[in-house]
Amino acid sequence: MDKYLTDILMSWVNFLNAPLWDFLVIFLLAVGIFFTVYTKGVQIRLFFHSFRVMKNSRQGHQDRQGITPFQAFVIGLASRVGVGNIAGVAIAIAIGGPGAVFWMWVTALLGMSSAFIESTLAQLFKVRDSQSHTFRGGPAYYITQGLKNKIFGFTFAISLIFTYGFVFNSVQINAVTKATAHAWGWDKLDKIIQLGNHQLVISWVGLALMLLVAIAIFGGIKRIARFAETFVPLKAGLYLFAAIYIALSNYTILPEIFKLIFTEAFQFHAAAGGFFGTVISMAMMQGIKRGLFSNEAGMGSAPNTAAASDVKHPVNQGLVQMLGVFVDTFIVCTSTALIILISGVYHQTGLIGVELTQVALESELGAWGGDFLAIILFLFCYSAVLGNYAYAESNLQFINNNPKIMLIFRVTVLLMVYFGAIGSVPLVWAMADLFMGIMAIINLIAILLLSPFACTVLKDYVSQLKQSNNSPVFRINKYPKIKEKVKSDIWN
Repeated sequence: MDKYLTDILMSWVNFLNAPLWDFLVIFLLAVGIFFTVYTKGVQIRLFFHSFRVMKNSRQGHQDRQGITPFQAFVIGLASRVGVGNIAGVAIAIAIGGPGAVFWMWVTALLGMSSAFIESTLAQLFKVRDSQSHTFRGGPAYYITQGLKNKIFGFTFAISLIFTYGFVFNSVQINAVTKATAHAWGWDKLDKIIQLGNHQLVISWVGLALMLLVAIAIFGGIKRIARFAETFVPLKAGLYLFAAIYIALSNYTILPEIFKLIFTEAFQFHAAAGGFFGTVISMAMMQGIKRGLFSNEAGMGSAPNTAAASDVKHPVNQGLVQMLGVFVDTFIVCTSTALIILISGVYHQTGLIGVELTQVALESELGAWGGDFLAIILFLFCYSAVLGNYAYAESNLQFINNNPKIMLIFRVTVLLMVYFGAIGSVPLVWAMADLFMGIMAIINLIAILLLSPFACTVLKDYVSQLKQSNNSPVFRINKYPKIKEKVKSDIWN
């Protein structure tokens, strides 16, 4: 991409990012604390129960028009488990130090309650698509129905389409191209055409990735769901196997690694920008930023697929999606952090993002470690792009379900995939931070206002469990105040 245009874009994006994230870091933690208290620690008291719900959901209630709760879970996990787990963790450690990992954990633990609230609300306020008869829902829907504010819902839908349909996909593809360049030198295949003062980059890797994404996204959410159900556990398993091998091979230094994470989490190195920037450490800022990018708790993304599943009680999907945050951060992100910290290569200057993780793997596994990560990262990012697309498609349907508009959207998604292949690392990550922040603020405000509905539904679920009902069923007629807000007959 032309350097002049890149510099202009970067300056504007950074100008907007500084005050936005000064506020969002505090707001995100405050909302997580509030929901943890308000739900009486739902992420702790129903944690083990949620595993049983997820296990049963794979063969559980499903009609021909919906997707299973497990499929909704893995679509959400497909989007969550991607470049954020590999490049994002590396960026957090490179800039914020080992202490950033602690703040990623804090963000996830508190965020599990936010994820529960938003996905339960998505189920409660979902609608049946008039054409495909599948379920649709998410923040745009619960904002419009629950808050009776279509403009607010429309604004969220637009922000999510830009964030997930366009910017996040660029981040994922950017990481793939950087990894293949480091491992196999595929960037040397690129051709640069000079057009006056500007340059046109022809990336064969970018064009190939466009084709692979096109094959999947023109098949719709059911094809993506079937793909994710098989593919996501496989890619995560391969990566975790490598991380466990490295951890066991270096088990004697693991206590020192965890001690380093906890001690450096509270060493103050101010994050630049604004009033809050003077009281927030760099470790805290990077840990929360990259943690949110990775696990997406409270951002309003996962609820879009959470709403697509067919369950007997809204809380079922809230519990299942809550587990996605746990798996993403406490298992996958922690694996990346251990690989990097065990290797010690994060001390090397100039290494950031996916290259840092690749060098760490190479130092522990040998030269083939870089090749291994390039392959794994492709699997991670490809499925993440499909998960991101599923989110964006649902919100475009909320705005306008016209087939011609959908075609234009899909073509634009493919163009942004190509942009990710040729864009610079700092620019695509800065753009992701900006749009992610806008989207998160809108959704967090909405779920705060609608949280009484989610907690009423949670009390109904827990009450049925106490009556030895292991398969609670939600009957909306018991709650007239909720029924008057919900604009469908799904729960009747």
